[in-house]
Amino acid sequence: MGTTIVIGSDHAGFRMKEFIIKKLEEAGYTVEDKGTHNETSVDAGVYAVAVGEAVAADPQQKRGILICGTGIGMSMMANKVKGIRASLVTDLFSAKMTRAHNDANVLCMGARIIAPYMAWEFTQTWLNTKHLGGKYAKRVQAMMDYEKQH
Repeated sequence: MGTTIVIGSDHAGFRMKEFIIKKLEEAGYTVEDKGTHNETSVDAGVYAVAVGEAVAADPQQKRGILICGTGIGMSMMANKVKGIRASLVTDLFSAKMTRAHNDANVLCMGARIIAPYMAWEFTQTWLNTKHLGGKYAKRVQAMMDYEKQH
Protein backbone atom coordinates (compact mmCIF):
# COMPACT_ATOMS: atom_id res chain seq x y z
CA MET A 1 0.00 0.00 0.00
CA GLY A 2 2.98 2.32 0.39
CA THR A 3 1.93 3.97 3.63
CA THR A 4 3.31 2.54 6.86
CA ILE A 5 1.00 2.80 9.85
CA VAL A 6 2.77 3.49 13.13
CA ILE A 7 0.53 2.50 16.02
CA GLY A 8 0.67 2.75 19.78
CA SER A 9 -1.54 2.45 22.81
CA ASP A 10 -1.52 2.48 26.56
CA HIS A 11 -2.85 -0.41 28.64
CA ALA A 12 -6.48 0.68 28.18
CA GLY A 13 -6.12 0.68 24.40
CA PHE A 14 -4.00 -2.46 24.11
CA ARG A 15 -6.74 -4.88 23.02
CA MET A 16 -8.15 -2.44 20.49
CA LYS A 17 -4.66 -1.76 19.16
CA GLU A 18 -4.12 -5.48 18.61
CA PHE A 19 -7.46 -5.70 16.77
CA ILE A 20 -6.63 -2.70 14.55
CA ILE A 21 -3.17 -4.11 13.78
CA LYS A 22 -4.75 -7.38 12.63
CA LYS A 23 -7.23 -5.54 10.41
CA LEU A 24 -4.53 -3.28 8.95
CA GLU A 25 -2.28 -6.23 8.13
CA GLU A 26 -5.21 -8.10 6.55
CA ALA A 27 -5.81 -4.99 4.41
CA GLY A 28 -2.17 -5.07 3.24
CA TYR A 29 -0.67 -2.27 5.33
CA THR A 30 2.79 -2.38 6.85
CA VAL A 31 2.42 -1.76 10.58
CA GLU A 32 5.02 -0.53 13.07
CA ASP A 33 3.89 -1.30 16.62
CA LYS A 34 5.41 1.10 19.19
CA GLY A 35 3.73 -0.60 22.14
CA THR A 36 2.55 -1.11 24.75
CA HIS A 37 2.63 -4.86 24.47
CA ASN A 38 0.30 -5.90 27.29
CA GLU A 39 -2.34 -4.57 29.68
CA THR A 40 0.04 -3.56 32.49
CA SER A 41 -0.58 0.06 33.47
CA VAL A 42 1.69 2.53 31.62
CA ASP A 43 1.87 6.25 30.89
CA ALA A 44 0.19 6.94 27.54
CA GLY A 45 2.50 9.85 26.73
CA VAL A 46 5.49 7.60 26.10
CA TYR A 47 3.66 5.87 23.26
CA ALA A 48 2.16 9.08 21.89
CA VAL A 49 5.65 10.55 21.57
CA ALA A 50 7.08 7.35 20.02
CA VAL A 51 4.37 7.29 17.35
CA GLY A 52 4.53 11.05 16.80
CA GLU A 53 8.29 11.09 16.36
CA ALA A 54 8.17 8.18 13.90
CA VAL A 55 5.51 9.90 11.80
CA ALA A 56 7.23 13.30 11.97
CA ALA A 57 10.51 11.73 10.83
CA ASP A 58 8.92 10.38 7.61
CA PRO A 59 5.66 12.29 7.00
CA GLN A 60 5.38 11.29 3.35
CA GLN A 61 5.43 7.56 4.10
CA LYS A 62 3.95 7.22 7.59
CA ARG A 63 0.72 7.92 9.42
CA GLY A 64 0.01 7.19 13.05
CA ILE A 65 -2.77 5.71 15.14
CA LEU A 66 -2.97 6.12 18.92
CA ILE A 67 -5.44 4.46 21.28
CA CYS A 68 -5.95 5.00 24.98
CA GLY A 69 -9.03 4.89 27.20
CA THR A 70 -10.56 8.10 25.83
CA GLY A 71 -8.08 9.17 23.14
CA ILE A 72 -7.77 12.54 24.85
CA GLY A 73 -4.40 12.09 26.55
CA MET A 74 -2.87 10.53 23.45
CA SER A 75 -4.05 13.36 21.19
CA MET A 76 -2.84 16.05 23.58
CA MET A 77 0.63 14.52 23.95
CA ALA A 78 1.04 13.63 20.27
CA ASN A 79 0.31 17.23 19.31
CA LYS A 80 3.37 18.30 21.34
CA VAL A 81 5.59 16.60 18.74
CA LYS A 82 6.64 19.06 16.01
CA GLY A 83 5.01 18.20 12.71
CA ILE A 84 2.15 16.21 14.18
CA ARG A 85 -1.50 16.99 13.60
CA ALA A 86 -3.23 14.45 15.83
CA SER A 87 -6.99 14.38 15.95
CA LEU A 88 -9.34 12.61 18.34
CA VAL A 89 -12.18 10.96 16.43
CA THR A 90 -15.47 9.63 17.79
CA ASP A 91 -17.60 9.50 14.61
CA LEU A 92 -17.26 8.78 10.88
CA PHE A 93 -17.80 12.37 9.77
CA SER A 94 -14.93 13.57 11.96
CA ALA A 95 -12.72 10.72 10.72
CA LYS A 96 -13.26 11.97 7.18
CA MET A 97 -13.00 15.70 7.88
CA THR A 98 -9.85 15.46 9.96
CA ARG A 99 -8.09 14.22 6.81
CA ALA A 100 -10.01 16.18 4.17
CA HIS A 101 -9.75 19.57 5.88
CA ASN A 102 -6.94 19.29 8.44
CA ASP A 103 -4.62 16.71 6.86
CA ALA A 104 -4.27 14.96 10.23
CA ASN A 105 -1.34 12.58 10.25
CA VAL A 106 -2.23 10.84 13.52
CA LEU A 107 -5.63 9.36 14.34
CA CYS A 108 -6.54 9.08 18.03
CA MET A 109 -9.35 6.95 19.42
CA GLY A 110 -10.71 5.91 22.80
CA ALA A 111 -11.10 2.21 23.53
CA ARG A 112 -13.48 2.99 26.39
CA ILE A 113 -15.58 5.21 24.12
CA ILE A 114 -15.99 3.27 20.87
CA ALA A 115 -16.28 -0.39 19.90
CA PRO A 116 -13.45 -2.13 18.02
CA TYR A 117 -15.37 -2.52 14.74
CA MET A 118 -16.37 1.13 14.90
CA ALA A 119 -12.70 2.02 15.42
CA TRP A 120 -11.89 -0.03 12.31
CA GLU A 121 -14.54 1.87 10.32
CA PHE A 122 -13.03 5.17 11.49
CA THR A 123 -9.55 3.93 10.58
CA GLN A 124 -10.58 2.89 7.07
CA THR A 125 -12.38 6.17 6.47
CA TRP A 126 -9.39 8.15 7.74
CA LEU A 127 -6.89 6.18 5.66
CA ASN A 128 -8.98 6.41 2.48
CA THR A 129 -9.73 10.13 2.67
CA LYS A 130 -7.41 12.50 0.81
CA HIS A 131 -6.62 16.02 1.90
CA LEU A 132 -8.61 18.48 -0.24
CA GLY A 133 -5.84 21.06 -0.58
CA GLY A 134 -6.80 24.55 -1.76
CA LYS A 135 -8.04 26.78 1.06
CA TYR A 136 -7.55 23.87 3.47
CA ALA A 137 -3.88 23.58 2.52
CA LYS A 138 -3.46 27.26 3.40
CA ARG A 139 -5.08 26.63 6.79
CA VAL A 140 -2.87 23.63 7.51
CA GLN A 141 0.18 25.64 6.46
CA ALA A 142 -0.83 28.40 8.87
CA MET A 143 -0.87 25.82 11.70
CA MET A 144 2.54 24.53 10.75
CA ASP A 145 3.98 28.05 10.35
CA TYR A 146 2.78 28.95 13.83
CA GLU A 147 4.40 25.80 15.20
CA LYS A 148 7.74 26.72 13.58
CA GLN A 149 7.63 30.23 14.99
CA HIS A 150 6.88 29.16 18.55
